Amino acid sequence: MKGRERMGYSFIRFKSIIRKELLQIRRDPPSLAIAIVMPILMIFLFGYAVNTDVNHLPMGVWDQDKSSQSRELVQQFVNTEYYDYLYQIEGYEELQQSIDEGKVKVALVIPANYSTLLDTGKEAKLQLLIDGADPNTARTALANAQLLIQNKSTSIQLQKLEKQGLGPVEMPITLQSRVLYNPNMESLVFNIPALIGLIMQNVTAILTAFTLVREKERGTMEQLVVTPVRPLELIVGKLVPYIGIGMFSFCLVLLTGISWFGVPVKGSIILLVVLSLLFLITTLAIGILISTVSKTQLQAMQMSFAFILPSVLLSGFIFPRESMPMVVQWLGGAIPLTYFLEILRGIFLKGVSLHSLWDETLILSSFTVLICLVAILKFRKRID
Repeated sequence: MKGRERMGYSFIRFKSIIRKELLQIRRDPPSLAIAIVMPILMIFLFGYAVNTDVNHLPMGVWDQDKSSQSRELVQQFVNTEYYDYLYQIEGYEELQQSIDEGKVKVALVIPANYSTLLDTGKEAKLQLLIDGADPNTARTALANAQLLIQNKSTSIQLQKLEKQGLGPVEMPITLQSRVLYNPNMESLVFNIPALIGLIMQNVTAILTAFTLVREKERGTMEQLVVTPVRPLELIVGKLVPYIGIGMFSFCLVLLTGISWFGVPVKGSIILLVVLSLLFLITTLAIGILISTVSKTQLQAMQMSFAFILPSVLLSGFIFPRESMPMVVQWLGGAIPLTYFLEILRGIFLKGVSLHSLWDETLILSSFTVLICLVAILKFRKRID
C-alpha cells in the first residue's frame, strides 16, 4: 500500500507542499504585502490616473468685440464643461506664447465686428487654435467646438426665420440617439473592470514567478527533488495558497471598484467570481512557467515584465483592438487577459450571462489547461 502511495499521487505529500508554501509566504512579508497592498494601491492610482475623458481644458479667449453676444458665446463654451475660461488674451503674440508654455490648450479668437455681423445677418468668422501635442485631446476639443458652433448657427437661423413671420420651423431631419450600457460615456465605468483584470494578472504572475526560483536560490530544490513529491503535486501544491491570496486580492479590488468608484456589477456576481478564479489559475500558471525557466529571481522579474507590458498594450485595456493591424490583433489573441477583459466588461457593464461569454470562457479554459500542462512538463524536464 505504501509502495503504491510512493509511486502514485499522495494527498499527504500534496498537503505538505501547501503547508510548506504557506510557511514561506508567512516568513516573507514583502511578498504578502505585494498580494494585499499593491492591488489596492494600483486600483486607486490607475482608477484616478487612467481617464480618457477630455474635459475642463484650459481655454484662453481674445475677445476683440467685448459685447454681450461675444460674452454669451464664451459662456456657452464654458457651459459644456469641456473648456475652462482661464485667460483673457490680448493679441496673437500673447496667444501663441500661452499655447507654447502650455497655459492653454484651446484659444478662441472673436473678431471685433462679431456682434455687428450677427445683427446684419452676415457671416462671422471665429478662429480656434488648439494644442495638437495630444491628438486625442485635440480631436475632442475640435469636435465639441464644431458641434457647439453648428448648434448656435442653427439657433440663429431659426430665430431669423421666426422674426420673418415664418413661425416655428421644424428641422427636416432629427436624430434620436441612445447610448447603451454607459449612457454618460464615462471612461471610469469602462476602465475599472479592466483594471481589476490587469491588477490580478500583474500581482499573481509576479508572485508565483518567484516560487520555484526561490527554492533554487535557497538550495531547497535539491531536497524536494529527492523526495517522493511528484511534479504535479509540487506545482499544484504551490499554486493553492496563491489561489487563496489571489481571490482575497480580487475581492478587495472588486469591493473598492464598487464602493469607492461607484461602478456597479450589472451581471451575476457568482459568474464573475467563477470566471475570475479561472483567469487567476491561468495567470498563476504563467508565473509558475516563468519560474521554471528562470535561474534567478532577477530573470523571473524581467520575464514577468516582458509578459506584462505586451498584455497591457495588446489586450484592449488601453487601445481598442479593432483599430489595430490584423497581425497585432492575432498577437493580442494569444494573451489570456484579452478574453478576461471581455468577460469583465460584459458582466460589469452589460450584465450578460455565460451564454454570451461562452467563446471567451472556452478560450480562457483552453489557456488554463495548456499553460498548466506546459509548466508541469517543463518542471518535470528540469527535474530529469
